[in-house]
Amino acid sequence: MRYLFILVLLSASLLAKVYYAKVEAYEIRNISSNVSGLVLFIDENMIGKKLSNSSYIKIDSELDNKELKYISQKLVYLKNTVKTNKKVLKNLDALVQRKTINYDKIKSLKIKSVVEKDREFYDLVNSENQLLSTMKEIDNLNVQIADLNLRKAQLKRSIIDKNLKAKGYMLYSVLVRPGQVVGVATALAQVADVSRAKLTIYLDEVDVANVEKKEVYLDGKLSKYKVSRSLNIADTKNISKYRAQIIIDAPKVFSKLIKVELK
Repeated sequence: MRYLFILVLLSASLLAKVYYAKVEAYEIRNISSNVSGLVLFIDENMIGKKLSNSSYIKIDSELDNKELKYISQKLVYLKNTVKTNKKVLKNLDALVQRKTINYDKIKSLKIKSVVEKDREFYDLVNSENQLLSTMKEIDNLNVQIADLNLRKAQLKRSIIDKNLKAKGYMLYSVLVRPGQVVGVATALAQVADVSRAKLTIYLDEVDVANVEKKEVYLDGKLSKYKVSRSLNIADTKNISKYRAQIIIDAPKVFSKLIKVELK
């Protein structure tokens, strides 16, 4: 019975598929510019290190900051003007109501001449026009405020985009130099997520089924990991092979080769 058990173990070992995979960062992101401007600063000392809240690339945002300050001041003035106009509107509304009452009282009086009645009517219409004009001015001011708020949001976004940060990511490479003028979509840098790592292996068609249930051995030792994801579409480069990935804890050193067995 003992020999039979050993034989079964040997058979399983012979059936296990062996692969070799490079320990890669979980994700490498290509960072492109969302804005145009002059590159002022690059913190090249951070290459190969984890980034903090500090900017690793700065693009000139001086004009953006000045315009943002001007717009913030203008918004204060416009909002104060709207408040004042609303007070004026309230007074005009009360005035129109009073004049409407007075006109309704005299328009049918025979003791009032046509000229007097017309004068009261024209005065009422003039006050109504002032009321409507003030309402229109308030609407125009609100449109200006909405436009400025949109521009303010755009400037804030532009300033953020000109001070590149990627807290927690490792700066993998920098693709621009200080003094270079960049445009929208210019490649700036690459950052890597090294909080985890991944192993990529390429399976034969017969091995794809139920691959997520198989035990994963790394360098000959049973691991706690499982195949995290697999594709049932053949790889474009490795023809007739099917890509699978195993997500593992971050090692101290990336890019080394590991023997992977699925049993």
